Amino acid sequence: MFNRDQKIAIYMEGALDNDSGKMGFGLMRFSKHPIVCVIDSKYAGKTVEEAVGLSYTIPVVSSVNEAIAMEAEIMVLGIAPSGGKFPDEWDKPVSLALKSGLSLINGLHDDLNSRFGHLLKNNKIWDVRKPKSNYPIATGKAAELNNKRVLMVGTDMAAGKMTAGLELYTALRKRGTSVGFVPTGQIGITLMGNGIPLDAVKVDQAAGAVEQAVLEEADKDIVIIEGQGSLAHPGSTATLPLLRGSQATHLILCHKAFHSHLRYPVSHVPIPPLDEFIKLNEAVAHVCGSLQPAKTVGVALNTSGMTDKEAKAKIEETQGLTGLPTTDVIRFGVEVLTDAVLKE
Repeated sequence: MFNRDQKIAIYMEGALDNDSGKMGFGLMRFSKHPIVCVIDSKYAGKTVEEAVGLSYTIPVVSSVNEAIAMEAEIMVLGIAPSGGKFPDEWDKPVSLALKSGLSLINGLHDDLNSRFGHLLKNNKIWDVRKPKSNYPIATGKAAELNNKRVLMVGTDMAAGKMTAGLELYTALRKRGTSVGFVPTGQIGITLMGNGIPLDAVKVDQAAGAVEQAVLEEADKDIVIIEGQGSLAHPGSTATLPLLRGSQATHLILCHKAFHSHLRYPVSHVPIPPLDEFIKLNEAVAHVCGSLQPAKTVGVALNTSGMTDKEAKAKIEETQGLTGLPTTDVIRFGVEVLTDAVLKE
């Protein structure tokens, strides 16, 4: 969609210091584009590292005009507001960016080409979550592939599935492995330039969309499938089509280490014991022996907010409970999960 050398500014007004900025955080870690700045007036004049402690020296500025002065060519909406809806208060900064010639990457559900298309000249808007008009109905064909299909599954939303998957993909590539990555959310699609906006696909076609994407990676020895949602979440339907479409052979469980309950607004729902939840995901994948069995080979913990000592203790506790190699892929690296995938 865009050249990798085009400079980007990440719009994160009011979100640099909270979970709603996950799109921006993903870009900071994985984007191949040069990032000239982050826009969040609360922390203007600081670097991201100075503002929120993440190890990025990207400058934070207060406005779109400052981003333009720093020669940004693309503005990315780095915020994922509740429901994926475009807030009206973003009209002014987005209009200014487009009128000034910047292109826009939009990871929200709203079609911004229809809303702002009249402002475009030589620039463009990429609505990342715009699905194809039609996908095939899944038939379980992926089970016939002679490769490993590794699905990231989570105990909750925003549990680190995309991050763990991309870290695993990167590590396998560095080892010379033939590996593919199937993005299923706005961040992964933005980073890879392709994929399935799974939460925008009709529910009856969701498994078929996943199956089609996995079949396109049939020449790879290992395919990493970005996970979405959770079987434990009462508002999520995403895990089932991912299991059905990918016919996963391996699973990696992703979990926020300090959470005992699901995130608001379902924080009354407790997260099941990890060993029991692993059995549930494997049982749903296998369907009493009818479909492809999937083996959980590791656990990726998000230990942010913990000290190193607390994180290591939680990893040891999780390994003892599950009997599986466990790590925080950001804090301690992804090697144990890479070894587990290659071994099994």
